[in-house]
Amino acid sequence: MEQSIKEFIVVGLGAVLWDVFPDETHFGGAPANFACHSKMLGGRSVMVSCIGKDQMGLDILKVFERYQVNTEAIAQSTKYPTGTVLVDLDNEGQPSFHITPNVAWDFIPWSIEIENLARQTNAVCFGSLDQRSKKSRQTIQKFLQLVPVDCLKIFDINLRQDYYSDELIIQSLELANLLKLNDEELPVVKSILGLTGETINQLEQLKQKFKLELVSLTRGGEGAVLLTEDGVFDHPGLSVEVKDTVGAGDAFTATLAMGLLNQFEFETINEKANQVAAYVCSQSGAVPILPSEMKTIFA
Repeated sequence: MEQSIKEFIVVGLGAVLWDVFPDETHFGGAPANFACHSKMLGGRSVMVSCIGKDQMGLDILKVFERYQVNTEAIAQSTKYPTGTVLVDLDNEGQPSFHITPNVAWDFIPWSIEIENLARQTNAVCFGSLDQRSKKSRQTIQKFLQLVPVDCLKIFDINLRQDYYSDELIIQSLELANLLKLNDEELPVVKSILGLTGETINQLEQLKQKFKLELVSLTRGGEGAVLLTEDGVFDHPGLSVEVKDTVGAGDAFTATLAMGLLNQFEFETINEKANQVAAYVCSQSGAVPILPSEMKTIFA
């Protein structure tokens, strides 16, 4: 019997927080955005993180409830507050971030519930920012070591401020089987790893060096390229009126994961991922409710 779309367990592993814009506050955190988008696209999404025992933490649980994301693996800290990020937007809607240190998601504790979840997970998304503290890094890496052999382990590199190191990037690539990065992050990875040649050559070197099944490079309004065992799949992007770009990459990653789990063709996956990411760019905030026709693209 084939596994239906709603049976895939998809995990966001790491930060959940509030993005504080100049005029409003939005729910955020790349793994949390990934979990919400994956749920809207048909997955059984679970979030693994930590929030403070404060109003912001309670509000986060309400958001996850609205998106029907499972929160049983979210710990609550009495010592550390719920995370926040100060976000500024330039004239083109591109964000810059100031990420508050020493917050709850820096201290994600290990638990038997998280261990049991890891052993059942079909796809998990994690980043470098989520591992900026020793405690959460230990939890995230232990989780990745326990997932089934066929689990999609997506490293969405997500470089922010100075919250990464060469060692962490390499460790994470060794734990992953899929890599998602953008055209601003690739030059940093190129420098760390000594990649050479044109963009596709660099992606191929990443794929070969770390035995990755797929490397995805997003290029903002210029679309995305998927490098796979079956070849290179390039999408030129879609033109939309940009409200802001926050969360678009996470929407792309969620669509990529759901497309792969449902064994769609790579060209189709790239097309659908660009469509969903473009829609998110046209809306305010990281996780706008997707139109009904987008929610069923892999049904």
